[in-house]
Amino acid sequence: MSAPSAADRLCVALDFPTRAEALAMARRLAGRAGWLKVGLEAFTAGGPSLVGEVAAASGAKVFLDLKFHDIPATVAGAVASAARSGAAMVNVHASGGRAMLEAARKAADQSGLARLIAVTLLTSMDARALADLPMAGHPEGIARRLAVLAKDCGLDGVVCSATDLPAIRDACGPDFLTVVPGIRPAGADVQDQKRVATPAAAIAAGAGILVIGRPITAAPDPEAAAAAVLREIERAAGRT
Repeated sequence: MSAPSAADRLCVALDFPTRAEALAMARRLAGRAGWLKVGLEAFTAGGPSLVGEVAAASGAKVFLDLKFHDIPATVAGAVASAARSGAAMVNVHASGGRAMLEAARKAADQSGLARLIAVTLLTSMDARALADLPMAGHPEGIARRLAVLAKDCGLDGVVCSATDLPAIRDACGPDFLTVVPGIRPAGADVQDQKRVATPAAAIAAGAGILVIGRPITAAPDPEAAAAAVLREIERAAGRT
């Protein structure tokens, strides 16, 4: 199997408040990003039909990032509905537990969903934020444990921070998909993220797909910003 291209490892987050803005950016990035992410903001504004529209406008695969977390039957139904929307990848929260993850996996298989992944810890959460929760502890250890649970339940991969990649790769192996948000080019504002990394550092640590939003979509020239990230991915992949 040939190595994925740089474009196949780039997912741009279409975090916009309107359908028109999300579709306009999807068109601008056609041919540059292999994945486009539709998250809570855009999905709530545009509805399920936005998924297919983004795919048609860009030619990219769509990662529907709704982070399902509910009782098993509800999540199973949501995963099936997400697959019908045309999404190529959908995520659920690993902290929903084994029964929920297994129900999601079964629904994904029955609906033909290509990839089902689990969120470990949000990249906006660090040790200080976790101290307020019943799951207080070191982020890396918690993310590793949740990733192992997701793999054991048959999921294709996880969403995780770049800082958690070494532990997850060690526990889950090189073929377990890792989708990594919190990516910021060198010198970029980290904004509301806590655990961040540059594209090169994330690729070197074993990231499969990088999720990048505002550093590309809010740039004066989004196409040029995406091209710069693709070049960084190519250079880093050549060294790994």
